[in-house]
Formats: sequence, C-alpha cells, structure tokens
Amino acid sequence: MKISAAELEVMSVLWATPGLAAADVHAALGEEKDWTSRTVKTLLARLVEKGALRTEEDGRRYLYFPSVEEGSYKAKAARQFVDSVFSGRAAPLVAHLADSRGLTPEDIEELERLLGELKK
Repeated sequence: MKISAAELEVMSVLWATPGLAAADVHAALGEEKDWTSRTVKTLLARLVEKGALRTEEDGRRYLYFPSVEEGSYKAKAARQFVDSVFSGRAAPLVAHLADSRGLTPEDIEELERLLGELKK
C-alpha cells in the first residue's frame, strides 16, 4: 500500500489518536498545515479507499480508525525504500545519512546499542 506524504501526516494524527472525526483531524493538523477541511476529507477518503483507514458511523459523522499498525507500516515502507534505493543494504543508507546530515553522539550511541543487540 502506497501512502503519500500528505496522507502519512493524516495517518500520524490517527495513529496517535484513533477514532477522530474529519473536523478533529483537520483541527489537529491546522497548526502545522494550512489545509482546508475539504483537503483533509479528500485525504481521509483516499486512505479509506486504500484500506489504511476504516470508518464507524457516529450520528451524522464518521469516525476514522487506522486499519494498519504504525510500526508494521513504517517497517515495510523502510524496507521498500532500502530495497529500491540501496539495493537492500542498510550500511550504505547509514553511511549516506552520516555524510549528508551528520550523526549526533546520541544517534551513534543508539546505533551502537542496536548493533550490539543484533550481534546477540
């Protein structure tokens, strides 16, 4: 399932707080995005069509719930990215991130911890 960057922002709101109405999603995005309520409703409709969200009727409105778990979606999307851009290899990705953005001491410490866990 392909989720666009804009759709991913909507998903992030609903992963954090499932069961919101369209107006609530719009309000949650309002501070960060200058999107109209119509834009948010279009994004919600696309996500329902793709199967990423499901709806429940609540009177005259619909409440939106994620149909995909955040962690599993992100893991799959990351794997697809690494496969398509870095031939399935994580080391060139980490090297590229280190060269282009620099790694903070905290990033390096976390990577070392993760590598230690993988070696076990």
